[in-house]
Amino acid sequence: MQDTGHKNGLEHRKLGFREYIPSRDLKRGKELTASNTYEWCDLRCAEPFVIGWKKIWEELYSEPYKGITVDGTVIPDLYPLADGTSDHRAPAEAMMKAAQHVLEVATVDEREALHQPVDAPEWRRWSNPEIYIYRLGVRLEEVSEQLVTAIHEVIRASLSPAGYVKARGCMKVNQFLGEVVDGKSVLNERSYNFSIYGTPSETIPWGWQLYGHHFCMNCFVVGTQMVISPVFMGAEPNIIDEGPDKGTELFTDQERVALGLMQSMDKAKVEQVRIYKQLSGSEYPPGRFHRADQRHLGGAFQDNRVIPYEGLRVLNLPQPQQDMVYQLIVLSLNYLPKGAFETRMAEIFLHWKDTYFCWIGSFQDQDAFYYKVHSPVVMIEFDHHTGVFLNNKVPLPFHIHTLVRTPNGNDYGKALLKQWQQRSNGKKL
Repeated sequence: MQDTGHKNGLEHRKLGFREYIPSRDLKRGKELTASNTYEWCDLRCAEPFVIGWKKIWEELYSEPYKGITVDGTVIPDLYPLADGTSDHRAPAEAMMKAAQHVLEVATVDEREALHQPVDAPEWRRWSNPEIYIYRLGVRLEEVSEQLVTAIHEVIRASLSPAGYVKARGCMKVNQFLGEVVDGKSVLNERSYNFSIYGTPSETIPWGWQLYGHHFCMNCFVVGTQMVISPVFMGAEPNIIDEGPDKGTELFTDQERVALGLMQSMDKAKVEQVRIYKQLSGSEYPPGRFHRADQRHLGGAFQDNRVIPYEGLRVLNLPQPQQDMVYQLIVLSLNYLPKGAFETRMAEIFLHWKDTYFCWIGSFQDQDAFYYKVHSPVVMIEFDHHTGVFLNNKVPLPFHIHTLVRTPNGNDYGKALLKQWQQRSNGKKL
C-alpha cells in the first residue's frame, strides 16, 4: 500500500515555494528588477549588515591559511602526496586539454584576468551570495559564447556526469529564481566567475575555481590526485516547475536519505544525535547561528574555523544506519569523477571510527532541518534556510545550502601543494 501521507509531505517540500513569491510592488523587488549586478551590489553593500559582514570576511581572509580544525590544531600527515608511481585516478589529461582550450579562446585581457598563480591567495575570496563583491577572473555573462562553452568543458572534464548535471542544475535554478522574482539581470545561469590557477598540466599542480550565487567550486589537481573543495551548492527554490528545464530537482535524494535515517532511529539515538531541537533560538550558544549562514559553519571565508565534532560517533549507530550516513557522504561527493570518487571514499572510510553525525530540528516529511557529517578528512553540511528572494520567514525545505570541506589543511589542495613545493625545493609556479 502506498503511504499517501508520506507522498504528499514530500510533494509539499517540492512545490511549496510558490506560496512565498513576494509581490513585485515591494521596494526590494523593484530595486532588483531595475538593477544590474553592479547596481544591486552597490545597494546591498550600503546596508549595515553587509558592511559588517564584509569587514569580518576581510579579517578572516587576512589570516594565513591553516584549515578547519576541531580544536585549533591541524592533524598532520593526513594527505600524503603521491610519489608518481601510484594512480589516484583524476582525469588529468582531459582536464588539462579543456583548460588549455579556455586559455586559447580567451582574449588577451580575459586571459590576464582569469589566469592566476597556483598559490595565489585569491583562491580564498569565493563567496556564495548574489552580491558581486569580489570580482575575480572572468564573469560568464560578460564573455563570448565560445569562452562560456570552453569553461563548461573544463567543469565537465573535472566532474562525474552526475556532478556536472548537479552543477548545471544549480546554475539553471539561479536563472529560474531570476525569472520567478523578475531579477534576471542579477540572478541568471551566467552569474558566475571563473579562474584558472597555475598552468594546466598532467603533472604539476594547477586548478580552477567557479563561484557565484548558490554554486561555488574549487578544483585542484596534481598528477592523478585531485581535491574538489570547498564546494558550496544551493538552491532557492530547489525545483524548476515550468519552462524548458521543468522537472529539475536538487538535493531531494539527500533529503530523502537523511529523513529516512532519522525516522529509523530509536528515541535514545535521536537524543544523542540531535544537538538542538529548534532551527534557531536561545538554546544555541554564541556563534552557532548566523543571520546569513544560519546553521552551517563551513561557508565562505571560514577556512580556519574551529568546528568541534557534534552529535554521535557514527560507529555507535546500528549498521543499517551507518550505511545511511555513508550514503549521505556518497550523495554529497558524487560530483567527483569515478576513479577520484573511489579514492576519496576509501580515504574517508579509513577514518570511519572518528566520523560524527549530528542533526538540528525535527524530522517529519515536511520539516526543515540541518545535518553535519564530520571526520578528520571530510565535513559535509546540509541546511534548510529562510527565504532571501522568497519571503518565508522560517526555514523551509525549498531553500537549501550544502557544503563540503576538507579539514586539517587540504581545502584548495593546499596540503598537497605544500608537499609538492617542498619536494621541488620550493619551486614557485
